[in-house]
Amino acid sequence: MRILVVDDDADLRALIGFTLMQAGFDICTAVDGESALQAFQQNSPDLVLLDVNMPEPNGLKVCREIRGRSPVPIMMLTVRDVEEDLIEAFDSGADDYVHKPFSPRALLARVRALIRRSEPLDAAPVTAGQLRLDPEQRSLQFGAAPPIRLTPLELKAMQLLMVTPGRTVTAEKLLLHLWGRATARERRTLKQLIYRLRHKIESDASTPEVLQTTPGAGYKLVAE
Repeated sequence: MRILVVDDDADLRALIGFTLMQAGFDICTAVDGESALQAFQQNSPDLVLLDVNMPEPNGLKVCREIRGRSPVPIMMLTVRDVEEDLIEAFDSGADDYVHKPFSPRALLARVRALIRRSEPLDAAPVTAGQLRLDPEQRSLQFGAAPPIRLTPLELKAMQLLMVTPGRTVTAEKLLLHLWGRATARERRTLKQLIYRLRHKIESDASTPEVLQTTPGAGYKLVAE
């Protein structure tokens, strides 16, 4: 498996590369956003580790560009522990994030966990009431309305919710399905994810009728 490591810090880039190579991964590297896009095109990596704070184009712009081309798993590396930054990263198409500084062992564990969670999704379309989810196109359609483009995390959340319409999916199950962990930060991020989904599929997101909250438990999809 090939991993693209993008960071403008040469020492950190070398440390990450050494750690991953010792674990048996094939590594390619880039020092900035422009070279990252070139390396992605040339090497077709299976996973991307991408620093957020790079010279233009920054990591978020590179993430959006890569996501527009490929469903490859993307893990952001960030020094800022700010919730708004994490939300922007997920909106850009990232699958996970790691805060700097981190230990090589912890990074390796997170990489392996992301690989496990990124196994190919069932590409078969899923229908629940008037909702139709197309995993291959990463789109959701409500009735005759135009399809809505979803981020990878939105797609994974909707797949889980749509296989059991009308039944509550616990927040814990969603958290483990999306990130493999259930910390307070992921719980806040999940609420933001649900908020964004409601704005995409509800006629009035302030009074959701399709993606409903089950107080104290989780969420359920009501599709008729």
